Amino acid sequence: MSTIAEPSSSSSQAAPKIRVLIADDQALIRRGMAMLLDAAPDIEVLGQAADGVEAVELARRLLPDVVLMDLHMPRKGGVLATREISAALPHTRVMVLTTFDRDDLVFDAVRAGAQAYLLKDASEEEVLDTVRAVHRGESRLTPQIARKVMDQFRLLADRVAQEPPSPPAPDPRAAAQAAAPGEPSPSDSMMTMATKPLTEREAAVLELIAKGYGNRQIATALNLAEGTAKNHVSRIMQKLHANTRTELAVLVLKK
Repeated sequence: MSTIAEPSSSSSQAAPKIRVLIADDQALIRRGMAMLLDAAPDIEVLGQAADGVEAVELARRLLPDVVLMDLHMPRKGGVLATREISAALPHTRVMVLTTFDRDDLVFDAVRAGAQAYLLKDASEEEVLDTVRAVHRGESRLTPQIARKVMDQFRLLADRVAQEPPSPPAPDPRAAAQAAAPGEPSPSDSMMTMATKPLTEREAAVLELIAKGYGNRQIATALNLAEGTAKNHVSRIMQKLHANTRTELAVLVLKK
């Protein structure tokens, strides 16, 4: 059963709070999480949903900044609810909070639009920090999942480095002529990007992305200019064919 919080009576001069919706089928967890979040001075719980259907309905009605989403819920699961909320409300960010760390669930949730994936054994401070980070537009993975992602990435990077280059297209000029005016040849980007392994620097950048670092934090950690860090991130996205930073961090789980 869904619940909606009473409007806050805070001063109009106070900084706006992070507005959160909680979606979990266990009432005790919903209430406990609501107490934790409401106790923070910069966070406000707008409502609680008991399943994915209620989560989507309340998100459309309340327009929260962040949705805390469980994955296994009745009527509609968290992955599908995340996909619908992300598609309908691009300014609302979804943070998964679940007991499950299976590879397929991690990847499905991120593909659906989740900005963070945290396990329910996380500390109270981790939950609060992740809510704030997601609201800032950062991506976060729980440490166990980040380690798993990086292990899989290293295996993939080793395999890619050992693969021989792909043979050239039979007739690239013909392919280029067949392309629509102003469009690149279909083989151009694939021939140049698909077989290139990541450099040591790019691997280090990817590891920091998996930890939720932004470009400025990456630049500071690796002693780079912020523009250089941004270029590394773009290059990694091209090489791994990722569309978002969060997808980049877990894309290797699909391999």
